[in-house]
Amino acid sequence: MTQTTASIQLVFLARLRERFGVARETVAIDSTETSVAAVLSKLRARGEVFADELAEGRAFRVAVNHTVVGFNHAVRSGDEVAIFPPVTGG
Repeated sequence: MTQTTASIQLVFLARLRERFGVARETVAIDSTETSVAAVLSKLRARGEVFADELAEGRAFRVAVNHTVVGFNHAVRSGDEVAIFPPVTGG
């Protein structure tokens, strides 16, 4: 089976944008369909601040194409994946 390369847009919001030093980037994924969990794993593999901020147990949410989703949600080429800390009210 041949893997194809696709790309997604990552968006980092609030504290994560500051910690990662970037608001948006394009990332290649290894197939035309993967999952949020696989994208997070790829980011954690970068090490340092990515591994720390996206570690299991850390508070953050993920939205695909502006809809908050779980980690098993499918991600396809061209999707926008936003990662952000939970919003608190006051």
